[in-house]
Amino acid sequence: MKRLKRKKQNGGVVVNGNGSFTREPGCGRKQKLAEIHQALISDPVDIETLRRAAVSKGGLLTDELRRKVWPKLLNINVYELPHKPGRDVRENHKDYNQVVLDVRRSMKRFPKGMPATERAVLQEQLIDIILEVLKRNTQLHYYQGYHDVAVTLLLVVGERMAIALLDTLSNYHLRDFMDPTMDSTKHILNYLMPILEQVDLELHNFMIRAEVGTIFALSWLITWYGHVLSEFKHTLRLYDFFLASHPLMPIYLAATIVLHREKEVKQTECDMAMVHHLLSRIPQDLPYELLIGQAQDLFEKYPPSLLAKRAALQSRKSRSISTFQAFQLSTFHQRPDSVLQRLTKAQGSTTSRHGLEAALPGDQGQLWRRGNRMVKMAVWGLSATLGAAVFAVAQTAMDWGPEALLQLF
Repeated sequence: MKRLKRKKQNGGVVVNGNGSFTREPGCGRKQKLAEIHQALISDPVDIETLRRAAVSKGGLLTDELRRKVWPKLLNINVYELPHKPGRDVRENHKDYNQVVLDVRRSMKRFPKGMPATERAVLQEQLIDIILEVLKRNTQLHYYQGYHDVAVTLLLVVGERMAIALLDTLSNYHLRDFMDPTMDSTKHILNYLMPILEQVDLELHNFMIRAEVGTIFALSWLITWYGHVLSEFKHTLRLYDFFLASHPLMPIYLAATIVLHREKEVKQTECDMAMVHHLLSRIPQDLPYELLIGQAQDLFEKYPPSLLAKRAALQSRKSRSISTFQAFQLSTFHQRPDSVLQRLTKAQGSTTSRHGLEAALPGDQGQLWRRGNRMVKMAVWGLSATLGAAVFAVAQTAMDWGPEALLQLF
């Protein structure tokens, strides 16, 4: 087996043009936080620094930072988020029943100890998020495991932001999984064995003799490991990594996991059922930072273009691969949120209600629109009878109401 050189795990990384990263001697938590903050307020936004932060040890550190950085990694304007789905999103949708079944079975994906009522609200939002993205993109086809990606986004960024993130991911990073057949997904899985062949020929040949194939890694790939990891913090760490990387990085990570378990695999009976049983169950104590570093090393040493030639794979068949470079370039000219907010306010000067919704972070703008109709009617009545002063007071109460409600979830 060719031993991968281990680089310092506390190092930073430099983003290369092909979507890989070269690590440099790094910094502590405080310096990393300062670098992320500076990158976010730079004009244009310093995407390379944000990608470097997401990939390096510890990832983006907090959910608060993820809510700021994830949208930038996917070129999303947080002041132009999609509206909350209406009830009509569920009407006559061909995937509605399957989505509901999958979401109802996803209880383990929610934090332990979360009240059942709160989880039920989130599950309803999850259904709407998935159906809304599918409705917006009729060329996309739902697959079981898609909800695992959606719920990770929802738990971190909230409903409206999750729609925007999932929409972009579905058209780029996850696009190959959303074809009407599994041909494109199998094509991506086919990169796994050539990687193993380059690094550990003995292990590769053992798996070939066992005829185990690559289906054991299917759920890893299509859910970005969300379905198979029990600790949410590990899922988030991998999402930081994948959002800042090439679409094939999850398959490189799969290779590092198999290589990490080399001895276990070789000591197993050379039988398809036995090897599949072993590999399909990911240990929950994996050294994730080490494996992330190894995945980057593999990507640099054996890029997809090289593997495609050696394995007779055709990268042009992959929409995720063929569109990645253009997508990556599109992220380099984003304005910081402070500028976007000013532009949004300027554009919304003639429509103050939409301006308020844009200025409110996350789902608060949506809660504004969802305000009880009877309350709005009462406000209108007060404004007609008591004058503009009372209307202003009532309007202020409406502004603060959604913010208070948001704290409940």
